Amino acid sequence: MRYKKRHLSAKLELLVKHFPVVVVSGARQVGKSTLLKHQFSDWDIVVFDPVVDVGNARVDPELFLANHPTPLVLDEIQYCPEVVSSIKRLVDSRNEKGLYILTGSQQWSVMKSIADSLAGRAAFIDLEGFSLAEIAECDGTRPWLADYLDDPFAFVENRARHRLSLDRTLYELLWRGALPEACALPESVIDEFFASYLRTYIERDVRLMLAVDDWQQFGRFVQLASALSAQEINFSQLGREIGVTPQSAKRWIGVLKGTFQWFEIPAYHSNAIKRISSKPKGYFADTGLLCHLNRITSPKALSGHPLLGAIFETAVCAELRKMISRMDRKPQMFHWRSHSGGEVDFLLERDGTLFPIEVKVSSRPSKKDSRGFKSLCEHYPSSEIAPGLVIAPTAAFEKIADNASAVPWDMRE
Repeated sequence: MRYKKRHLSAKLELLVKHFPVVVVSGARQVGKSTLLKHQFSDWDIVVFDPVVDVGNARVDPELFLANHPTPLVLDEIQYCPEVVSSIKRLVDSRNEKGLYILTGSQQWSVMKSIADSLAGRAAFIDLEGFSLAEIAECDGTRPWLADYLDDPFAFVENRARHRLSLDRTLYELLWRGALPEACALPESVIDEFFASYLRTYIERDVRLMLAVDDWQQFGRFVQLASALSAQEINFSQLGREIGVTPQSAKRWIGVLKGTFQWFEIPAYHSNAIKRISSKPKGYFADTGLLCHLNRITSPKALSGHPLLGAIFETAVCAELRKMISRMDRKPQMFHWRSHSGGEVDFLLERDGTLFPIEVKVSSRPSKKDSRGFKSLCEHYPSSEIAPGLVIAPTAAFEKIADNASAVPWDMRE
């Protein structure tokens, strides 16, 4: 498979220059190891295993590090947490930058212990699957979302923007998802790829984190969660559907979050206490795996499928996360819904300004698709609210209302 440059490469190099340890986290198969092999080809790499004690690192971490001089990449560090305290002592004694890069595919207790042990010594970066710009092999110097956040009024007036050059349809992009291998494989073996991915994920990642009596039941839970992507989370509903308690459902969602298979967007409210009590929206990380779990067998089958809107919103959510990850001045991302029915899919907040974004799987968004923006302004008349965007599979950037513009989801950076 030909290597595609990742847009987080420059940020990764910068962090390595300024920190002794950099931790690269992300779901299985998002390309962490491939990225490091290409970008740090002169570094030694050790890949840890859940069963085999590679180099006796668990038994004698001090000797292991002595036999593996820096700079060093330690891949899948969650399988060997014993080495972290030894890294801390070595880093403190040397006072140098760019010593270790650690990778992990879970953000559960192991990664938390790394964060605690290496506080002030390590920088953290999350890697997801390909962005649309990476699939199109666009330069990716600056995401268009940064332009919108820096000057939203100038952004909506300057509509001379182009779309990415993508050789696949919307349906195929959604159906394949963003995992690098799924983007490269022939369509005829995609189903086998995701079946293997799911089996490996449950047997290697989940079993290390969770004691479950019935693994088939957990598999059904994952399938149910995927079908509820882009909805507010109701743990009672999740548990009731498969016969487990709400507490178990909450714990299992925590496992999906801890392995980067699930993301949550909190609800927005001007009152910080009410934000905490409101329901978040949940999103499956990869639309390809989502389609596999819901037995959507081909790109063509997505046309008219009842989950198409949710799948498209899930993909847009992932694109927004990937663009935000590259920014220095990151916004917070929320969803918003009023008791009277007003709703905005995504609400970005930065420096006191609100940036509303709606998602519509329509080639011709209209004024009615921006009704949530008007409702938002009515609810928060004293807030500074930027002109809203409706992200859609449309052919061009165009103004659809006084306070709203339609934006192609595959807009070039």
